[in-house]
Amino acid sequence: MNYRTPNASSAIDTKNMVQDLASGICSVCFDDCLGACEVGKSSYRGREVLYPMPFGKVTAGATKKHSVDYQHLNIQGTCVGAIGTETDSDKAIFPNVSTEVELGSKHKIKLSLPVFTGTLGSTDIEKDNWEGLAVGAAISGIMVVIGENVVGMDTDAEFKNGRVLKSPELERRIECFKNWYEGKGEIILQQNVEDARCGSAEYAVEKLGVNCIELKWGQGAKDIGGKVKLKTLDSALELKSRGYIVLPDPEDKTVQKRFKEGEVKEFERHSRLGMFEYDSFVKAAKHYRNAGAKFVSLKTGAYRISDLARALRFSSDAEIDLLTIDGAGDETGMSPWRMMNEWGIPTIYLEAMTYKFASQLKAKGKYVPDLAIAGGFSLEDHIFKALALGAPFFKAVCMGRSLMIPAFVGKNIQRWIKEDKAPPEMKKYGDTVEKIFITAEILKAKFGKDFKKLPVGAMAMYTFCDRLKIGIQQFMAGARKFAVKHIDRNDIVSLTKECAEVTGIPYVMESDMREAERILLG
Repeated sequence: MNYRTPNASSAIDTKNMVQDLASGICSVCFDDCLGACEVGKSSYRGREVLYPMPFGKVTAGATKKHSVDYQHLNIQGTCVGAIGTETDSDKAIFPNVSTEVELGSKHKIKLSLPVFTGTLGSTDIEKDNWEGLAVGAAISGIMVVIGENVVGMDTDAEFKNGRVLKSPELERRIECFKNWYEGKGEIILQQNVEDARCGSAEYAVEKLGVNCIELKWGQGAKDIGGKVKLKTLDSALELKSRGYIVLPDPEDKTVQKRFKEGEVKEFERHSRLGMFEYDSFVKAAKHYRNAGAKFVSLKTGAYRISDLARALRFSSDAEIDLLTIDGAGDETGMSPWRMMNEWGIPTIYLEAMTYKFASQLKAKGKYVPDLAIAGGFSLEDHIFKALALGAPFFKAVCMGRSLMIPAFVGKNIQRWIKEDKAPPEMKKYGDTVEKIFITAEILKAKFGKDFKKLPVGAMAMYTFCDRLKIGIQQFMAGARKFAVKHIDRNDIVSLTKECAEVTGIPYVMESDMREAERILLG
């Protein structure tokens, strides 16, 4: 069985030339082949075809299908009772459902919605859309994560003895959020090997007022390289001086000549792998707290099950505030495309195993940090299912591209209106921001004269989050759960026996059977 289309993907601009496939390539290869498939294109573009294209300008989601996925779970509804509100039918309505959650141990982060962004790092697409992303998160009351190595890729940053003194790009990102912060949500700064070396966390906490630091486990496991466009050769030399492996070598005279002539437009920047052990992890968590961080989290990927156990036990002993587990298939802006599809433990399997491990830790009287799950979520039914499958340990869902898309769309709408080029399906609502955005009047009433300062990308993100909120409220009301903390594993059911075996969630034909027989025959 092929779980995805082999040898072809729009993410890397490749396609098969015939309909039937063999051994992962076209079943018939012709002498006059155009080289349109992945193998063919790799024959002349080589390593470039490893990454989604155009590099730094797109985000891409894995296309591989798994034998068990969240689509094999359905949400259970009921017509009796109401948990978390009065049973008065005038009050047990979906607008009264609370979607708010709190994350953390001693320092609590309040969220209006149990979601937060994926890591938004140093690629152009994240940099160019940051205002919409950060301001949108702030006014929506959710967390936004500044991804790894923003300081390292800031060619205007100032360093002394390898430690950052100033980073205009990091400062800009933090200020965008703080200027619109309303008391809910938060901004988190992620740390990889390069960040730790240059002291970006200490700089952010001490100079920029950041409260939350996220450690990234195993930096480089899915991001061991990436292209970066640099305007000057000095920028490439600067990156090399900071410890990156930069290809082609900017010190090579031939490369310098080709750069000046415009033949070399991109360099490859390779990060080093982070190797995490128990002592170093506990020490790092303690170090960032001593440096002033009020909230310390860990982001780990779709590693093998023994590494999941390590992440949970290390996080328990270090008493971190939040552990985010990122499953496969993943989303990327700069990691190898086939790695996103063929590497790691799929999300639903990983979350099911995490629930088991967390239950075991709790039974032993161990501290279990708040948990979040990432890896392919985009809409409200995904959020509900993820929270239910991992209840009571999972408190939020990390969403990648789905929380980036609004910023892109909003920015484009603003440009289209200015240029009078809005597409017909958008123009039918009007030709102004106020007419196109359904939440415009709400935001105008909320921000008054500052409404005009609001990035349109942020309006789009707020509008999307508003849709998510209402969608979750409706699912929760249908399950008669009027606060997120009441969602539990009994609120979902497996549609296949294989799903039941993987998740531990009862098969639909067996779920509630004892209670049904008691009602029917008792």
